[in-house]
Amino acid sequence: MSKLSVAEAAVKFKVSKEAIHNRIRRGSLDCVIEHGIKYVLIDEPSQTSSVQEPVNDKYYSYIEDENLSLKQKVKELEGQNLELRDQKEKMLIQEKKNIEQIYKDRDEQLKQVLHTITTKFLPTLKEDAIIEDSLEAVVDVEEVEHERMRLKEFLKLKGYKPAKRQRIKNRLKRLIGMDNRVFREKGKVYISPSKYDYKDLLE
Repeated sequence: MSKLSVAEAAVKFKVSKEAIHNRIRRGSLDCVIEHGIKYVLIDEPSQTSSVQEPVNDKYYSYIEDENLSLKQKVKELEGQNLELRDQKEKMLIQEKKNIEQIYKDRDEQLKQVLHTITTKFLPTLKEDAIIEDSLEAVVDVEEVEHERMRLKEFLKLKGYKPAKRQRIKNRLKRLIGMDNRVFREKGKVYISPSKYDYKDLLE
C-alpha cells in the first residue's frame, strides 16, 4: 500500500483533486493526515478500483451537474409561478375595481333620474294637485252657498256599495222634473240634503 498526496492521487487516477476529496468523503478511498497534510492510501495490487473509480467519478459528476441544473430549473419555475400569481392578483383587483365602478356609475345614473323626476315632474304634479284641490274647494263652496250637492258625491259620503249607489242614482234620475228635491244642472244631478229629507228615496 502506497501513500500519495491528494495531488499525486489525482494525477494517478487522472481526475481532479476535487474528485479525490469526494472519494475520500464517500469512503471509497482511505486517507491519513500527517503533520496537517492529507495523504491517500493506495492499494497497488488492486487494479479494479483504479479503473472503476474514474468511471464512478464521471457518473457522480454527471449526477451533480444534473442536480444543479434541476435546482436551477426549479428556481426558474418558482419565479414564474410567483410572477403568474402576482399577475392573477392584479387582474382580480382590477376586475373588482371595474365592477365597483359599474355599480357606482349605475347609482349615479339612478340619482340623476330621480333628481330629474323630483325637479321636473313632481312640482308639476303638486301644482296640478293644488289646482285641482282649489277647484274642488270652490265647487264645494258654491254648493254650500246654494245648499246643494251632487248626487254622486252624496252617495259616496253615505258609503254605499257601488251596486246600491247605482240603483239609488237611477231611481232619483227618474224623479227629475217630478220631485223638486232632485234637479239637473249642466248635465249633472243635484240634491239639497240640507233642505230636504231623502230617507224615502234611499231605502
